[in-house]
Amino acid sequence: MEKLYFASDYMETAAPEIIEELGKLQGRKLTGYGSDVISASARDKIRAAAGVPEGEVYFLVGGTQTNAVVIDTMLRPYEGVIAADTGHVSVHEAGAIEYGGHKVLEIPSVEGKIRAEQIGKLAEAYWNDENHEHMVMPGMVYISQPTEYGTLYSLSELESISAVCRKWKLALYIDGARLAYGLSAEDNDATLADLARLTDVFYIGGTKCGALLGEAVVFSKKGRVPHFFTMVKQHGALLAKGWAAGLQFDTLFTGGLYEKLGRNGDEKADRIRRALDEKGYVQEIRNRTNQIFITLTGEKARELSEKVELGFWENKGDQVVMRIATSWATTDEETDRLIELL
Repeated sequence: MEKLYFASDYMETAAPEIIEELGKLQGRKLTGYGSDVISASARDKIRAAAGVPEGEVYFLVGGTQTNAVVIDTMLRPYEGVIAADTGHVSVHEAGAIEYGGHKVLEIPSVEGKIRAEQIGKLAEAYWNDENHEHMVMPGMVYISQPTEYGTLYSLSELESISAVCRKWKLALYIDGARLAYGLSAEDNDATLADLARLTDVFYIGGTKCGALLGEAVVFSKKGRVPHFFTMVKQHGALLAKGWAAGLQFDTLFTGGLYEKLGRNGDEKADRIRRALDEKGYVQEIRNRTNQIFITLTGEKARELSEKVELGFWENKGDQVVMRIATSWATTDEETDRLIELL
């Protein structure tokens, strides 16, 4: 029987609707660098969905690239970015932020989340230190929605973080690599418009949420980063065939497709979670999005790996934490097979 793949949510190609629309472009000529009519339509749809008619939208290729470009262009040379110690920029981006000249100022997290009080204390400690001119100045707060552990910030938590950022003049940036699964989750109470209202910038993930590639960077206010387009070019992140990303987001933001795709991943994960509970597995983190973390003995992990590819997360003593990730494309058949195998 064919091996199952639940290691990540970017293992499939793209939503059929996107493949179909790409096929329609055969033989057509479009202007470059996102100046085409399709990208313009996508930007309009995203601005409307986020409730920011004067906002700016840019399409980049991948998550690490997006984080590196946004953080580098928003911070001054002597500033750093506050992030959870489990944050993607802290752990799984190979030092991309530091490579760009900015330190990641880590805060201890609980289930992937940091609190407004922690941010305030870090900022206050910096400004109260008589030697702060010799130190890295906090200039931005980075959080993920959902977090790297699949947990969600509630609307009230986001409002508190936004308030403390404004108090200390810190830009607030949300990494939305898996945003579709967050917006569609049963326990989510924060909308796209809320993110736009509370942040300086966020991005809408496409790579992990139905697109072939691409992330949409959204600045809530026009001119937040002057000449951002030019700086994207400087970072080698500007797509000549910008329409390739624009078309995908134009499709994702037509007829509620983005949320629909996210809902599929969440619903399949909920089924697997219930089965894990019934079978007595230990789940490290409880969430309602598309990532599941289970603790296994090394022997059990090796046994499962023969028939299903899971994602390694971390070693925990003589056990190992593995991740099950469903996606926009996970089928009922795949879900049933995984449950039977478990």
